[in-house]
Amino acid sequence: MSFRNLHLIHRRGLSLRAPVIWPLEDDPDSSLQEATGLADLLAEPCFCALVVVQDGRIRLERYAADFGPANFHSIQSITKTIAHIVIGKLVAERTLDVTRAIGDYVQEAGPAYTGVSVQQALDMDVSSNFSEDYSAPYAPAPPPGAAVGYARQEIAMGWRLPPPGEAEFGVRDFAAALVPAPRKVASPETLYASPNTDMLGWVIERVTGKGLVHHVNTIVEAAGFESPFHISLDCKGVPVLSGGGVMTARDLARYGLLLAQSSDFLVDTMGGKGTRYVGVPGWRYRNHLLSDGRRVGHPGYAGQFLMVDPERCAAAAFFSVLETPDGTSEGYFARVMGVLGGLLDGIA
Repeated sequence: MSFRNLHLIHRRGLSLRAPVIWPLEDDPDSSLQEATGLADLLAEPCFCALVVVQDGRIRLERYAADFGPANFHSIQSITKTIAHIVIGKLVAERTLDVTRAIGDYVQEAGPAYTGVSVQQALDMDVSSNFSEDYSAPYAPAPPPGAAVGYARQEIAMGWRLPPPGEAEFGVRDFAAALVPAPRKVASPETLYASPNTDMLGWVIERVTGKGLVHHVNTIVEAAGFESPFHISLDCKGVPVLSGGGVMTARDLARYGLLLAQSSDFLVDTMGGKGTRYVGVPGWRYRNHLLSDGRRVGHPGYAGQFLMVDPERCAAAAFFSVLETPDGTSEGYFARVMGVLGGLLDGIA
């Protein structure tokens, strides 16, 4: 139940509400019920919610028996897409040059990030001693320069207490302490690492002179969420952009419609650049979004996914909770993405 109650159990958090709600009209498309693979996906024990919207219309909506429109759910790494929206705006304003080194904007960035470009972090193309290994132990603290697993980041996020005798640290402290590491995979392959997003949040603050809370609030207002948007804060009061968001399925769909709004940054995202996303052929990671050239989206740990079709102004928001030791199952996300893509393609 932690996925549905993260906003109640994280150590620190922030709640924001939109002043005006983006209305969604119930307008089901009956043909979507026959989408390939949909029935099997909805029958999965891990399934929680699915909402498909087009413009301001709900075309398909399904929930598990113990879940509903008013229930909250952690969106995990879909939160990372906030960096895409904010940085896209800064690029359009020409106040941020993504080809410049992160150290040009954040002098305290640390050895893993000082010399790499903002674009590399956006494309998950930074090689460090961090490993997105969800089963790695969080204690004891590894020696300097040794491999660091994701559980250590959860201390920084305020999701775990530090081990006895160890001082608490924030997400930026954690990212700045990382060091470069030899690349274990070919350069075009996605080196997925959550600290990249927290470093990008630091860049955003330095470029704009405004705290991340301001930027998150601007997005909440633009998306017109019906319910509160919750996000974890670290021990320094920094919003956890790498995975701290919590919202309803309908509001995630609304957020998808916001992502669908065209911009030069979105065009670049869909243009075939970036790193190759392993496990799902044809998809690349660019500008903190996945894209296959027609659609964009982002996964979240243990089974969340948001897929957006900008041309159709449509989005599919999906919640599930894979109860496996590392929150993954071979081929699961490829199957989810296939079904969501089919739904978006099938809208009448």
